[in-house]
Amino acid sequence: MKNVTAGNVDEYIARYPSDVQALLEHVRATIKEVAPDAIETIKYAIPTFVLNGNLISFAAYKNHIGIYPAPAGGKAFEKQLAAYRKGKSTVQFPLDRPIPTSLLKQIVTLRSGKNLRKSKSRGKY
Repeated sequence: MKNVTAGNVDEYIARYPSDVQALLEHVRATIKEVAPDAIETIKYAIPTFVLNGNLISFAAYKNHIGIYPAPAGGKAFEKQLAAYRKGKSTVQFPLDRPIPTSLLKQIVTLRSGKNLRKSKSRGKY
């Protein structure tokens, strides 16, 4: 069943154990709080929020929750992200620690601003 793409975010979250579901719901609620106009969907088989383009996605794995895309090249986030494993455009929040809500809010705020600026530069409001 896990290999079948979920039809929506609720179905995606329901596939995981209750402790992971709680973390996923926390990530989801935090994103909604910061970007209430974002539309949630499933893209690339993972939950994605769309606001003037793809805003942010998240996914559960064996040992972490991945957030995509994570800020790249920003000095503002360098220190905060240092505590987490990260790839080229992802940050990994371990399942055995609380989700860093403040950091997640900052990431979503940054991404929202970038998407808005990109949208305005293309003439799309």
